[in-house]
Amino acid sequence: MQKLGLQQKLQQRLSPLQVQLIKMLEVPTMEMEQRIERELEENPALEEGREKDENAPEEEKQENMEDDFSLDEYQYEDDIPSYKLYANNRSKDDKHVEIPFSAGRTFHEYLISQLNELSLDETQEKVAEYIIGNIDEDGYLNRDVPSMVDDLAFMQNIYITDDELQTMLDDIKQFDPPGVGATNLKECLLLQLYQKQEEYGGYEKPILLLEKSFDDFVKKRYTAIQNRMNIEEEELKEILEQIIKLNPKPGNAFSNPMNKMVQQVVPDFLLEYHNGEFQLSLNNRNVPELKVSRTYVNMLQDMQGNKENSRSQKEALMFVKQKLDSAKWFIEAIKQRHNTLMVTMNAILEMQTEFFKDGDETKLKPMLLKHVAEKTGFDISTISRVSNSKHIETHFGIYSLKFFFSDSLQNSDGEDVSTKEIKAVLKGAIDKESKRKPLTDQQLTDLLNEKGYHIARRTVAKYREELKFPVARLRKEI
Repeated sequence: MQKLGLQQKLQQRLSPLQVQLIKMLEVPTMEMEQRIERELEENPALEEGREKDENAPEEEKQENMEDDFSLDEYQYEDDIPSYKLYANNRSKDDKHVEIPFSAGRTFHEYLISQLNELSLDETQEKVAEYIIGNIDEDGYLNRDVPSMVDDLAFMQNIYITDDELQTMLDDIKQFDPPGVGATNLKECLLLQLYQKQEEYGGYEKPILLLEKSFDDFVKKRYTAIQNRMNIEEEELKEILEQIIKLNPKPGNAFSNPMNKMVQQVVPDFLLEYHNGEFQLSLNNRNVPELKVSRTYVNMLQDMQGNKENSRSQKEALMFVKQKLDSAKWFIEAIKQRHNTLMVTMNAILEMQTEFFKDGDETKLKPMLLKHVAEKTGFDISTISRVSNSKHIETHFGIYSLKFFFSDSLQNSDGEDVSTKEIKAVLKGAIDKESKRKPLTDQQLTDLLNEKGYHIARRTVAKYREELKFPVARLRKEI
């Protein structure tokens, strides 16, 4: 038996403006420009608009309309925009110029183009193209011959022997760039040395070293190499210099900048430091001013003024109102994004003032998301979104906002110091060490302890790995 009853619920829902703002906070500058361009294309009620002369007379504001829809909330073509997206240090005459570029050949297309140098029939050409398709962007072949033979038979109905495919592979290994088609680093380096030996001569000893002592070379056991090859240290140094000049990733030698999508860091904030004062601004040079279309506002006014609207006209009225609301929310979200980003970055600037003066990492203070949240009054999740994928350009380089957040440890004086500071001291110690006799992790730990940073050896090893330094044995040079 069904029962009827009343139930009261309390639910929290985000407004469209809040949803827009949450999405925009995580978006970096470059993507923000694309996001605005996409919104301009999708919403005809949103338009680009430039600031008019402030001394020009303002038009009389129109009256409020029905259904709680206020025209005063929108900007018109003849009004001064309420929110200017350009940075203050940019001229309004600056123009964004699109630079066209042409597409180049990819690495694999470059290899396939060299097949013309071989006299191949149709089947052999398909086999060669299949082999090239299995070569990665670094130039290495990560498949063995039997596996490729099986795949050709199963997928393309091409039946060849292992020896026939190996012969084709050997031909491809002679292609440019040298070393392409190798299955491992040793073979890659040897292919390059074989070609140099054939063209110039004088590479017998580097070839012998890699053929007979590759493991010792990788692990930098130089004494073992000297004993095996019966050579002095100076001669070994000359041989190593010849090997070091080789390219361990031959695919990167085909370095046409048009072939790859190069990730370019565009700073979201610009920080200038002059005469002891900071000037912080958002990098919005290529972001246009936005305004609500006056044409759509007038259209809505006419529709609402008509009391005898048909069903189709009412649907059109709802469509126009929806687009105008969307445009208003989008502009307001950008305005709030600007304010949130600036308040957050100013808080970080205030907490890390000493670092921003000269970029000395030892001056970084311990700082967590909750510290910035407490200072700004924003939620921790908001600070996290702001710091995600954002960068700031200073007079000493570009930094990710995440760089400024770090845990703290206590030094011998009981003061809290940033882990960034400890890593900077550790990096300095490794940079200054004798490469003939690098410092072990225990020696680095003792050195840090002498400087007042009491941390365990395993912590030093962890920081060393985060700084991309190998163990002492692999840092050794002669």
